[in-house]
Amino acid sequence: MARRIIIIDSKSSIPKYKQIIDSIYNAIEKRTLKKGDKVPSINKICSDSNLSRDTVMFAFNELKNRGILMAQPGKGYYIATTEIMYDENIFVLFDELNAFKEDLYNSLMNSLKGKANVEVYFHHFNYKLFKNLIADSIGKYTSYIIMPATFDNTQHLLSKIPKEKVFILDRLKTDLEKYPVVYQDFYQDFYDALTEGISLLKKYRKLIFVNPGGKEPIERESAFEEFCDEHGFNYEVIKSLNGVRPSLYEAYFLLSDRDLVELVKIKKYNNYKVGKKFGIVSFNDTMLKEVIVGGITTISTDFVEMGKTLAEMVLERKTGQVRNPSRLIVRKSL
Repeated sequence: MARRIIIIDSKSSIPKYKQIIDSIYNAIEKRTLKKGDKVPSINKICSDSNLSRDTVMFAFNELKNRGILMAQPGKGYYIATTEIMYDENIFVLFDELNAFKEDLYNSLMNSLKGKANVEVYFHHFNYKLFKNLIADSIGKYTSYIIMPATFDNTQHLLSKIPKEKVFILDRLKTDLEKYPVVYQDFYQDFYDALTEGISLLKKYRKLIFVNPGGKEPIERESAFEEFCDEHGFNYEVIKSLNGVRPSLYEAYFLLSDRDLVELVKIKKYNNYKVGKKFGIVSFNDTMLKEVIVGGITTISTDFVEMGKTLAEMVLERKTGQVRNPSRLIVRKSL
């Protein structure tokens, strides 16, 4: 049954999760699947099509968000409706999906549920893939949500899409300033968080910002340096923790969760008392950071709010530039 319904072309450029969704849609259109029918199990699809469980789960969650599938605990997944067409058909291009972006994704999908068809793609910071996905999407959707990430000078790509259909997500780009956008102010968010936490930072002899560069916004480094210079903090900006021997009365600001894990290991090995003589601040809050070593202090934009604002902007055809709220969440590690 799985081979007849779920058709995966390993040589296709279409993401595997999207091929699963398309297979379900095709089966509904051909009436192979009807309302109330059970679909192949996750384990069977994984086995028959040589796919990871995460890929199949992502496709099933997407179909649940669209209202196509419903889950019955202990029994499996069933077709909830065969009504799959909406007036609004939205193309969403994310940079990547990670723990904190999942909150954004879920918020956006929940806000659009029952109001639009949504197809999600990822460019993984690959410009060629970014360019090809946009080119292939032209004329197929009523709205386009684009996360340009680190790419500059992309207006020539988007100019082929009617301006009123394009919405920019996450970053405020000079060449895209005419498009509606929900963005993070990476400079001001970091500077404001440092200012809010200054009384806690004063007990540390040195502040260290671990900034690997690459896909990370350069504005954060400027905010860090300016704050430290203005308030007389001894500081350093480094690209990684390789070869670094953290000392007492140092506070580390970490963009990478890998660096966070490494620093927690170092803290444990040296028996440093986190938050008293050794500080850790991580970017982008997740549930896990609430419990690690009693709680990791974070600087984070509100990804749930970002998803809601963006959905409202698209559905109501709003314009303008909306700065998404960000805050310092103080926990034991500072």
